[in-house]
Amino acid sequence: MRATMNRWRRNSIVSTVLMVAVVLGLVFAVQALAVKPYLIPSESMLPTLQVHQRVVVERVSHHLGGTPAVGDIIVFHPAAGADAETCASRDQGPGTPTPCAVPDGRPSGETFIKRVVGVPGDRLRIEGGHVVRNGRRAAEPFTLPCGDGSDCTFPRAITVPPGTVYVMGDNRGDSEDSRYWGPVRTDWIIGRAVGSYWPPKRVGGL
Repeated sequence: MRATMNRWRRNSIVSTVLMVAVVLGLVFAVQALAVKPYLIPSESMLPTLQVHQRVVVERVSHHLGGTPAVGDIIVFHPAAGADAETCASRDQGPGTPTPCAVPDGRPSGETFIKRVVGVPGDRLRIEGGHVVRNGRRAAEPFTLPCGDGSDCTFPRAITVPPGTVYVMGDNRGDSEDSRYWGPVRTDWIIGRAVGSYWPPKRVGGL
């Protein structure tokens, strides 16, 4: 009888350990494949996202082949040119700044978060910090005023290439984005920011 009870206890302990291992495995798998937390490192997405705010990034739809839409906030690896704000296609004369149209062919090791402002085939130019997409100025109530500096107006238009999206920070006067190093290839995208969980006063969807 005692031997039977000992075997039962041993089997129960083994089952519990296996169950805990399975649960932990599922938790880590969900964290790796489905959602991931991200800390906002800079002021480039003000006023939408504050420095040190924490957001949740949804990765499933991108892994399943989904393409971000205009207005989505995404986390991604930028073109390698972002490290030095260099553009593979910049060809501009005095007084005619052009948004970068073609990214460096390699991804940077950095991770950025920006808003999608253009998708493949869109014709874009920048006017006073606002996107003019396919001839119409976009409604962008979420941005900070940009002013009239050289970072705010790029009068020559470019077309967003296939397999990429064009991104900009909401703080148009203080954001290193596609204007300077080009579109983001879709296979460099990590996921879409869907909500904020810290600080408590900013908890909610994006």
